[in-house]
Amino acid sequence: MNAIDIFFNTDVLRRAFPILLRGLGMTLTLGATAIVLGTSLGIVIALMRLYGARPLRLVATIYTDFMRAMPVLVVLILIYYALPFAGIVLSSFTAAATALSLVLGAYSAEVMRAGIQAVPRGQAEAASALGLGFWVTIRKVILPQAVRIVIPPHASNCVSIIKDTSLASVVAMSDLLKQATDAQALFANPSPLIGAALIYVAILWPLVRLTGWLEHRFQRAYQR
Repeated sequence: MNAIDIFFNTDVLRRAFPILLRGLGMTLTLGATAIVLGTSLGIVIALMRLYGARPLRLVATIYTDFMRAMPVLVVLILIYYALPFAGIVLSSFTAAATALSLVLGAYSAEVMRAGIQAVPRGQAEAASALGLGFWVTIRKVILPQAVRIVIPPHASNCVSIIKDTSLASVVAMSDLLKQATDAQALFANPSPLIGAALIYVAILWPLVRLTGWLEHRFQRAYQR
């Protein structure tokens, strides 16, 4: 048996493909959930750190520093395996989505904080002169401009979090990697793992190129 039959067995790949597709659907669902929740959390944490009372700023700072220092795998293991000792039992999907959202939220908070601080102070002063309240100014003046600034770095963080969805297999979630591992055991051949790797590349490579395009586009916009 040659290397092609071992790692690129077309018959095994054909039979494993439906299994991999089920895992891909779960991976995409997990990634989308983490991005939506993590981005929303990041905006809240950024606002807490910039405009909150001193205790809230301290909590936001500790949260961002702690979560950025913690590997995603450690956060996932703590949520899935440690919380049951406190009486909190989460499904594998909920645990994975929570872990990824918490980590992405920390990175999103730092990116959003930088974006808000990059908005010229005169924008807020002009809004105040027009009689707009603080939260109206934040929602309608500051955040729309900050979001445009942070799109490129945040897109890069989202790509990273989608790659980290592969860690969900540690808690037995039926994501793409877990399904590929099960298919490898079922067919006694590593070709499903190669197929899963190719699917990851097919999904992530366009996203990486999109991130590069966004960075180039916004850089040119700022130089005008």
